[in-house]
Amino acid sequence: MTKPIRVSMRQWTTWVPLVAVVALLLSWGRTLPAFAVVLVAICLAGAVLAAVHHAEVVAHRVGEPFGSLVLAVAVTVIEVALIVTLMVDGGPKSASLARDTVFAAVMITCNGIVGLALLVGALRHRVVVFNAEGTGGALATVATLAVLSLVLPTFTTSRPGPEFSAGQLAFAAVASLCLYGLFVAMQTVRHRDYFLPVNDDGDVIDSEEHAAPPSTGVTLMSLGLLVVALVAVVGNAKAVSPAIESGVAAAGLPPSVVGVVIALLVLLPETLAAVRAAKRDRIQTSLNLALGSAMASIGLTIPAIAVASVWLQGPLTLGLGATHMVMLALTMVVGVLTVVPGRATVLQGGVHLALFAGFVFLAVSP
Repeated sequence: MTKPIRVSMRQWTTWVPLVAVVALLLSWGRTLPAFAVVLVAICLAGAVLAAVHHAEVVAHRVGEPFGSLVLAVAVTVIEVALIVTLMVDGGPKSASLARDTVFAAVMITCNGIVGLALLVGALRHRVVVFNAEGTGGALATVATLAVLSLVLPTFTTSRPGPEFSAGQLAFAAVASLCLYGLFVAMQTVRHRDYFLPVNDDGDVIDSEEHAAPPSTGVTLMSLGLLVVALVAVVGNAKAVSPAIESGVAAAGLPPSVVGVVIALLVLLPETLAAVRAAKRDRIQTSLNLALGSAMASIGLTIPAIAVASVWLQGPLTLGLGATHMVMLALTMVVGVLTVVPGRATVLQGGVHLALFAGFVFLAVSP
């Protein structure tokens, strides 16, 4: 009989998130010396690892695709709160913050996380197999949300510049929320089997073989610690951002690089969880995490920004430039070609990682 999963205060995954939150409270709103930045960065790394552990505990209890949904939504909700806070405090210079953050999240998830998961899985298992119906539906939803929210503002004429009018922003917000809600309903209820891992014969795998499922009490404690760890991840990423900004400025890099670095830090829990799932030949779980995070980032951020715009002053820039639209279009085309066969090799992983590298390079050298 397998040993049940337990949560104890003696485990590092229990106390590290609490220490990271203490570090966040002590550092929030202060100018940190170099040694303090290092300590906060260590707490950030520990919180990321703890978040992945507790996400896997919750996922093991509720099963797929609910586990992936819990992690994606939890990270996105906290990230949205951070974006709105920064926009309220940032003034005119934060006009494009939501656009830059959401676009970075889409590129990181759809190319970085997907590519890394496919590469790791294919290197270990030669060919990785997933459900094309569920993954294709997720990719189509991401593409629709991205175009409605990030591409159309560049071409609308009601307002000067890449901005939505109030009515257009309201439509984009409602459409984003409805599409995301519809996808979650399909993923968790009506067509749940489309988002479960499959074997080489295409048969659904609806269980994990190793540990016995955790008890309800352990699951609830892990869920609480997951939220604490994610708050620490996002908050400490913000706390070290001044040091990142100083480093970027000293290196002579564009300010947009800061947003990419922060997005990478915030998405670390999903990245590690996706790679660990790929190692276990659960590539469908990895794709659920990646595309679910991209979808949640748009589907929850745009409605939140629409509500916040009632009291936000200044313009709200949402439309992408020509270079970013080309990268987004290429990402979606390559994503379709990856998803349609329902299986992938090292080549597909390498192609997505090349696109991710191109995104990072263009952020550094626009």
